[in-house]
Amino acid sequence: MEKAKAKELNTKRNSSVVDVGANQVVFVRMHVTCLGSADISLNKAKTACFFDMPSRKTGKLSQPETTLFNTEHSNNRLISFPAGTPLEDKERNVTGAFGVRGKHLEHDHAVA
Repeated sequence: MEKAKAKELNTKRNSSVVDVGANQVVFVRMHVTCLGSADISLNKAKTACFFDMPSRKTGKLSQPETTLFNTEHSNNRLISFPAGTPLEDKERNVTGAFGVRGKHLEHDHAVA
């Protein structure tokens, strides 16, 4: 599904998958993508795994006057913008996470 959506949007991206311990298990880099995006895709996946929620939600909760304000500054690996998505089993237990980084944040979110 991710590949089809990226093709539909005509976007290049880096994609990372982490296991439940936030260890990288898969990485895919499309030709001509920014090398810095590789690290961002991994950190989006890790953030989703660490908090058991999409990185977009972590971003909303880390704004001033919210419960996680400044959390992304507590660890140099946390990403507080979209396209980190937890992966769940049929009992809704988080089993890992998926992160995407391409050229545009909204495309990242749509692909993830």
